[in-house]
Amino acid sequence: MELLKTLVDKGLRRELPTREEALAVLATADDDVLDVVAAAGKVRRAWFGRRVKLNYLVNLKSGLCPEDCSYCSQRLGSRADILKYTWLKPDEAAAAAGAGVSGGAKRVCLVASGRGPTDRDVERVSRTIEAIKEQNEGVEVCACLGLLSDGQAARLREAGADAYNHNLNTSEATYGDITTTHTYADRVTTVQQAQAAGMSACSGLIAGMGETDEDLVDVVFSLRELDPDSVPVNFLIPIEGTPLAEEWQLTPQRCLRILAMVRFVCPDVEVRLAGGREIHLRSLQPLALHLANSIFLGDYLTTEGQAGKDDLAMIADAGFEVEGTDTTTLPTHRADALAAAQAGCGSHGGSEGGTTGAGCGSAGGGCAPCGDAAGTASGAGAEAGAEPVPAGAPAAGARTDLVAVRRRGVGTDLPPNA
Repeated sequence: MELLKTLVDKGLRRELPTREEALAVLATADDDVLDVVAAAGKVRRAWFGRRVKLNYLVNLKSGLCPEDCSYCSQRLGSRADILKYTWLKPDEAAAAAGAGVSGGAKRVCLVASGRGPTDRDVERVSRTIEAIKEQNEGVEVCACLGLLSDGQAARLREAGADAYNHNLNTSEATYGDITTTHTYADRVTTVQQAQAAGMSACSGLIAGMGETDEDLVDVVFSLRELDPDSVPVNFLIPIEGTPLAEEWQLTPQRCLRILAMVRFVCPDVEVRLAGGREIHLRSLQPLALHLANSIFLGDYLTTEGQAGKDDLAMIADAGFEVEGTDTTTLPTHRADALAAAQAGCGSHGGSEGGTTGAGCGSAGGGCAPCGDAAGTASGAGAEAGAEPVPAGAPAAGARTDLVAVRRRGVGTDLPPNA
């Protein structure tokens, strides 16, 4: 297929595909999905080899969020039967992080529900970061606390935060359909604040919220322009008690096409297979490792993931290897640009253009980095030539039985899944 050859060549040169080419990837037939995976896999291996980076979530504060993000089980008015608790103490969070590191995680993601942290919250998280790093040599820490105020990004960086996560989630045109308590521009601004403070930016999307192919391409092109080092790709977890509980429109093949499109548009970026992979990719998860070079290990914020030992077996069986703390994740040109930004030169990695807008959001509450999401907007999202799935109607083969609310790990007396 000439399209795939063109996209591989562009990916190896870090050249941006056209919108038409990106849309064409999403429109390919199920019969061609293995060809799409093979092509995008060449780009993935060129920049990241066969390494898989493991990330581990620690939900510092669960539920009771004042934001109204439709995809989130922690949102204002959520009827989801999730764990609810206030801030973990630094030693509790460090113990939880240690479980993930013992399982092979290289990065610990500290997430807290809410619109954004107070200065007191930033101080609390700073102590937690210090405790984690004291106990786990070489581990990376990513904070995901919602919208940041002036000076907070710098304080987190000073405390040792390596990265900050805040997802764009969906296209700017449809953002108001999923959230009304903050704006798409707010999210972009927070990502830019993190970059300006010298942290590695992590920002991604949620697929399966009723969006069209055009929406997916829009948000991925916006991410390319924003130039984060890591792009988590979440697949909506339709949790009972959220507005998008009936949004079951993804198939394993569509998920693979979405991941391939992201890899072609963001060839040298850490593409992270995030929330919902177990539910929507199911037995095709190993194929996704040929597209994404990073995954979350174990459970998510409010839902359970695949058993950690099964994640490790899947990686080994597929012929990949877990990335160690002695290995730099990013390609040299991106790692050098990040180091320069941390040194205060103000430059940041390989973006083809300026960024517009402001702000971003991550997991839980006012964010959603790791996937406790639950859709948005009415719209298509169906493959070209297929009958569109009516909004709110489950796709054929929807596996609602696979959604399990987290009852173990932090906030409980049971050991974590790692």
